[in-house]
Amino acid sequence: MKPMQEIETLAIEIADAARTSFRALFENGERYYYCTLYTTGEGHAPSISAWSWEALEMESARQGDESDTPGSTIAELIKWSYADSPYCCFGDENFDHVKQRFIERPFITDLENDEGYREFDLRLKAMELAMKMLDDEGMFALNQPRESVCVLVEVMPPDEINTEIALRLNRAESPAMQVWLAEAAE
Repeated sequence: MKPMQEIETLAIEIADAARTSFRALFENGERYYYCTLYTTGEGHAPSISAWSWEALEMESARQGDESDTPGSTIAELIKWSYADSPYCCFGDENFDHVKQRFIERPFITDLENDEGYREFDLRLKAMELAMKMLDDEGMFALNQPRESVCVLVEVMPPDEINTEIALRLNRAESPAMQVWLAEAAE
């Protein structure tokens, strides 16, 4: 199979899993400003995470809005954190097939540098295409205007590629993207 066909096939499978998870999540009616599909630097199968304004308010109140970082509130520190979101790995069971597909692919750390990079790049491109597919369907405008949500594909720990992908998935002039660029971009 050619690389573009592999990317498209994998993207369809990722989009199916992410669609199911995001739809179930969005049933709560909250207003989302951050929706991400994230992976590790080793290119493991992705999971979703998201933040809504309501969840951010509840979580910062739960943690007490004081932080150990001078001049920062808890809300400021967790606002763009996939891991601190109560919706991290939401609907992860929907990704079981995707996880199996990733397991069947070459193990990145076993590959030579160039081959490993190409495999990792293929996985990221499939994730980005999956989020674009969902965006084109209107998924991220279900509970809020699309320009109010930052749609991302992220590598953790954070990498500069996150910003490049964010700029492809979002209009740079959108309010949500402007805030993300100012507060969280790598």
